[in-house]
Parts: sequence; structure tokens; C-alpha cells
Amino acid sequence: MMIFEVFPRFGTQNLAKYGLFLALVCLSSTAIPEDSDARLEKIAQVFADATIVSGPTRVECTLSGGTETTCFSITVSDDPKTYTPGPWCPRSIEDAADAGGIWLHDGKVHDVDGSFIEGLAEFYGDTKWQLFDPETGAVRFTGTLAACEAAARPDVDPDYQNHCVECLPEYVPDEATTTYVIPLEPGAPEGAFPTRMSGSGVAYNGVRLDGPAPLDAILSAYTLAPFDDCGGHVNLHVGYHYHAVTDCLNDGPEASLPAHGAQVGIAMDGHPILTHLMADGSEPADLDRCNGHVGEDGTYHYHAGAAGSNAILGCLRSEAGCTLNDPDAICDATARRPRP
Repeated sequence: MMIFEVFPRFGTQNLAKYGLFLALVCLSSTAIPEDSDARLEKIAQVFADATIVSGPTRVECTLSGGTETTCFSITVSDDPKTYTPGPWCPRSIEDAADAGGIWLHDGKVHDVDGSFIEGLAEFYGDTKWQLFDPETGAVRFTGTLAACEAAARPDVDPDYQNHCVECLPEYVPDEATTTYVIPLEPGAPEGAFPTRMSGSGVAYNGVRLDGPAPLDAILSAYTLAPFDDCGGHVNLHVGYHYHAVTDCLNDGPEASLPAHGAQVGIAMDGHPILTHLMADGSEPADLDRCNGHVGEDGTYHYHAGAAGSNAILGCLRSEAGCTLNDPDAICDATARRPRP
């Protein structure tokens, strides 16, 4: 039925006005909420210390559970700006802790100093460990890009077994960036999504907060890939990134609930990640298996896992967005969803 049949007395001019009115009503019913600009501004403030290439801006996205929604997109460099990453591998079994990084084992953080390298056979109960020259005490480490590529791959080159793996930031192209596409408004904390697909989130300084490091795969080749004292190391595909949150990230922006600690970053599902401990140094109470809980204001947030746990987050409670190498790519997080 044509509109003239319903409103025969409107006339052409009035019908045009009525059509415009209907269009405006339809637009207003699907418009972005008025507070989304304020939300974007708060997100920009979180990343005030990051090297931002572009964003944050609104984009359409498909989350890990298939929900189509509005996300924010931010493209950043992995340069932490406030400190220089490293060191990772000591050069001699005589070196002190300041010459190396840290290693995670059984929930504890261990300094990777010369003594630690020397004692690996005893530490792991396996005499095949020998990361140093027994005559000179020099530590075997990957000192070139080619060595990093050979030792850091899943099937470690046999020539680099029993090496300390050290990939340097300068091995990653200067123009390399990562784009994070994260729900503008996080969903209700009702699920448990793995962090191994998208990572845990992004820190306030723009560095990726990754999922657990594949420690078993590293150790099976008698290699050690230490993290620096800030919990980070370099992967040639994602650049410098964190597998642990240490004191280096304790000075982030103030969270909406200051008593719960400073904000470390934003999780890939949009919920804030706060420091491991509360502001008074106490352990947060009633954390779920993903390391999160609901605060006094009724909103959900995470607390970063203990540095030695190899789990910044246990899981993601809501649907996650995407980490992208191409800033112009469209986020469809279902494309990388693990098979049942």
C-alpha cells in the first residue's frame, strides 16, 4: 500500500516533510549513545603515556562470541617510552642480577643471573641443561637476528638448543604497530574466553598484555627465553610484549575505584585491568577464575595475576575484540575462534 493511500490529504509537500521526520526518527533510534564521546575521551586518557599512531576511534566489529557491536580502535607502537626494555640474558655465570631478566617457575619470579644459568641442571633436575661454556663461563645466547629467528620458533633449530634466547627491540621494524579493536562498552561478565587468541589486553603505555608464555615448548628444547624485569620480551611477530605484570606498571592512571589500585590497562573485552594488589597492599578479595570481581560501584574489573603466575588474566569474562597488524582491517574475532 502506497503512503498516498494512507494519508490522502497530506499532499506532496507535507508527505516530503513527513518522510524527513520519519528518517530523523529512524536515525535517532540507531544513533550512538550520547555518552560514547565521553567514553572515548576516558579511553584516550588511559593511553596518555602510549605512543599512539591513531585513535581511539569508533568502529564496527564482530566479537569472539559473534556479537556485532561498536568497538574502539587504537593503533599504537610497542615502545614503552618510560624505560628501555631489557636486559634478558647475562653474558657470564659471574654476572649479577642486573645483567639479566627474570624467569617464572611454580608461581615464583627468579632472577636470571649468572648463578641461575649455572644451576639450571639442578633447578630442573636434568643434566642436559648446559647454557654456558664450562671452560670460560660464557653464556651461550642468541646475539643476532638470524639466531633469534632460529631459536624463537616452535621447532627450535638444533644449533640453538641450550641457548639463552634474547630477541632485541631493534629486530622489529621501526614502523611496526599493533591495532587493538576492543568493545566500547564491555559486555556482562558471564563467560570465560581464552586469552591465547587475542592476548589479555593492552597496557596503558601501549604494550601488549599477552596470554601465558609457552614455557613447556621453550624448555623442551633446553632453551631459556627470559623476560626483562618489567615482565616483557620481544617476539618478531608482535614486538615487545608482557607475559607478567611487575612493579613497572604500578604507576598507571587512577582507576574509577582508587582503593583497588591503579589501572594497568584495558582487557580485550573492554573491562579495566588493575594492579595485582589493592592500593593498601592487600590481596583483592573474591576474585573469579579470570582474576576479576565486581567493585563497590557495581562495575566489573580485573586484577593482574601475580608476576610469577604466567597468567596476567586467567581468562576473559566477556566477548573479546581483535589485535590486528593491519590498522585498516575489519575486526571479526570469530575468524580465530578455537575449534570445539
